[in-house]
Amino acid sequence: MTQDRPALPPGMQAQLDSSSYMGVPTFGMRPHLTEPEQLDEWKPDVAIVGAPWDDNTTNRPGARFGPRALRANAYDSGTYHLDLGIEIFDHLNVVDYGDAIVSPGMWDLSRDAIHQRISEVVSRGIIPVVIGGDHSVTWPSGVAVGEHHGYGRIGMIHFDAHADTADILRGNLASHGTPMRRLIESGAIAGKDFIQIGLRGYWPPADVQEWMREQGMRHHTMQEIWERGIRDVMEDVIAEAIDGTDGIYLSIDIDVLDPGFAPGTGTPEPGGFAPIDLLRAVRRIVLETNVVALDVTEVCPPYDLSDLTVNNAHRLIWETLAGLAYKKRAQAEPTS
Repeated sequence: MTQDRPALPPGMQAQLDSSSYMGVPTFGMRPHLTEPEQLDEWKPDVAIVGAPWDDNTTNRPGARFGPRALRANAYDSGTYHLDLGIEIFDHLNVVDYGDAIVSPGMWDLSRDAIHQRISEVVSRGIIPVVIGGDHSVTWPSGVAVGEHHGYGRIGMIHFDAHADTADILRGNLASHGTPMRRLIESGAIAGKDFIQIGLRGYWPPADVQEWMREQGMRHHTMQEIWERGIRDVMEDVIAEAIDGTDGIYLSIDIDVLDPGFAPGTGTPEPGGFAPIDLLRAVRRIVLETNVVALDVTEVCPPYDLSDLTVNNAHRLIWETLAGLAYKKRAQAEPTS
């Protein structure tokens, strides 16, 4: 079942039908839209949006190049999902809605640009898939999603090596180590509706963790995953995430993967996920909860090796799209 959608000029269709190293570098070789009015015409289910901002990073910069790398460097793996048995884009209308045009060195302008771009998507009932950028981009993106769905109605499932709940880092309230605190303070997502997975290492300190407990935040560390196994942990994650929420914002910092699988990131922390587990965990979340937004952040191409990080980040989005397509197909099938 191919969805009805505007016809592309033959030249553009040929560009998008070529191999991933040829033609127009859009995410997944999807049609490129630039104007809100085009969203009204196409009525996509999902819109990819780049947020190429990394001025809030505390260690290695370069995540501003993440959106371009995921569009241009990811290996074109095909569009048929073997496990789910679905041709993704026969059932899911996905477009690339370009980038939020940020202003380097100017957070307020860049935050507003990201917020506006995501608002243009969610206000039309379209699911945004945001490609960062450092993790501070989740702040304006999450606020935009919360404004549309209702403050306090959306939960956050957050995969990360770090909690990102500091109050201020080196004088910066908007650091990539603070976005989850800013989101909770905004009221867009309540602390009790935050589920964090993959935390490990040596940060944040005790006072920040005390603040997290006061907010009712819940987390599942890599130690717990090592002890119990990812399947059992995900049972708890799903149950916690859907308790009292209408939808889920899924936020993935690529450093939740072990650096051996994702060397191209700004703050690598050994001891993380393997892709085999993370990909299936993300798929399960999409299949079993109402995912209304996704972001994948902290892909830092200058430190990548053989596009390992880029391809893992790409597949996390691919798993999300496949899960959404599977659910949409099921909804369209007649009931006996």
